[in-house]
Amino acid sequence: MRITRDIAALFETGIAALNAGEYVRAAEVFARVLARAPAFAPGHNALGLARAALGRGAEALASYDTAARADASSAAPYINRATLLRDMGRAEDALADLDKAVALEPDNAACHGNRGSLLMEMNRPAAAVVSFDRALALNPSFPYAPGLRLINKAYICDWASIDEEVAALKAKIERGEPASPPWPLLALIDSPQMLRKGAEAWAAARLPANNALGPLAKYPRRERIKIGYYCADFHRHPTGHLIAGLFERHHRGTFEIIGFSLRAVRDDDMHRRIAAGVDRFIDVRDRSDKDVAALSRALEIDIAVDLNGLITNNRAGIFAHRAAPIQVNYLAYPCTMGAPYIDYILADATIIPDAAFYTERVVRLPDCYQVNDAQRQVSARKFTRTELGLPEAGFVFCCFNNNFKITPRMFDVWMRILRAVDGSVLWLIEDSAAAAANLRKEAESRGVDGARLVFAPRMPQEDHLARQTAADLFLDTSPYNAHTTCSDALWVGLPLLTCPGESFASRVAASQLRTLGVPELIASSLAAYETLAIAMAGDRARLARIKQKVIEARASSPLFDLERLR
Repeated sequence: MRITRDIAALFETGIAALNAGEYVRAAEVFARVLARAPAFAPGHNALGLARAALGRGAEALASYDTAARADASSAAPYINRATLLRDMGRAEDALADLDKAVALEPDNAACHGNRGSLLMEMNRPAAAVVSFDRALALNPSFPYAPGLRLINKAYICDWASIDEEVAALKAKIERGEPASPPWPLLALIDSPQMLRKGAEAWAAARLPANNALGPLAKYPRRERIKIGYYCADFHRHPTGHLIAGLFERHHRGTFEIIGFSLRAVRDDDMHRRIAAGVDRFIDVRDRSDKDVAALSRALEIDIAVDLNGLITNNRAGIFAHRAAPIQVNYLAYPCTMGAPYIDYILADATIIPDAAFYTERVVRLPDCYQVNDAQRQVSARKFTRTELGLPEAGFVFCCFNNNFKITPRMFDVWMRILRAVDGSVLWLIEDSAAAAANLRKEAESRGVDGARLVFAPRMPQEDHLARQTAADLFLDTSPYNAHTTCSDALWVGLPLLTCPGESFASRVAASQLRTLGVPELIASSLAAYETLAIAMAGDRARLARIKQKVIEARASSPLFDLERLR
């Protein structure tokens, strides 16, 4: 349809308001545009964006539907519908819309890139790689696709050309190109300097400081400090498992604790425990980042603790609006957030020996930075090695880290260890059939029978902890260590061998082991790691002494002493 110059000018005014975060004004302007041009598809699409930003999901979907009817050839309404449906937890419906977008505009890189991101969130990494490949073929500079493509390849342990691709990714980051979100880099790069550069670029482009709420008012003095914890994982999730005990033990004479639940959660026992462990639990999943920040100000939160950082499904935009006078990066994101509005990061001397590569001010806790729940429940079930698919007599190395943390370099070391220890096996978590098949293929290429890799299916946490006692030695990964998986292993008395690198993510296991009092399990290099693993496999008495030391330290070590952190 033909749009007059004055309607076009009015529409551009609405777009400017939308880009400035003035969503109420934008919606009003787009409504005026549509009153004069009811068949104007871009107007309906833009109104949908404004309504979505205001948390009016059903109305936004209606606007996108109208835009699609007004212009049956445009993919934009379907892309935007998919984004909203994904945020509403309707992933399959979102994928159907992106499939429509791809059918309408097969040469639109955004259709394929968005589809790849959604497939990644749906835990379909092989399909995600295909979509990212197509997006990059159409637009080699498609923002963030190289890093997302690489991490999805890592999810299925597809290491074809991995070294060359990581080198190319590093070069893009050095040039300041939008090559990857920050979180995939943790598994691919062990340089704190480069990780900071990637995080700062992401924060500047995607999460700049937003002054829409104006300056913070000065709160009156109170007897108790209000601490807000913001998290998308207040349920059976590694972060939930770690943090629950701290909430229960915070000193209530000094602190008032408020939990902000940022995404849809499972109503499981951990969710109920967390909700009961805080003074107030608020579900803000349907509120915009701006509205959550405004609510935080209304509640006069003194310290806002972001428990997600820049991991997937984060809500870092809340802190861009300055939700509290003090804003802290803690626990789930082992890196700088690169954002000027995140004031502090909680760490320790092992994790961050040098603060130069952190935009936050570093607060070092006296022991390990990672809070650990001392109420981990271990199933009474007694697993036999036979039922777990393990040899009754052979030495069992294990690694229960997610498969994406396994790198070719680490796998080279593991295969040399297996070749040196007759009858040994490597017991791994089974993330997917594709990852298992690729890892067995990689083992064969290194002269190791693929059958010596045994894959453990996922199971409830209590049973998973119980079955770990069937293993002899946990072999850690680098540059992305075991974090929660390390404390899980130590909790059941399973020794863990690690080799710290340069980055925060590569030094977490070393921090835990040092705090537990078993520094002999920290190798100074991968060569030393390999030598030590082989030596312990050949000296059962030595390994038994270390295991007993781990078990005895659990009761007295600060690692599991929440009273010290409350």
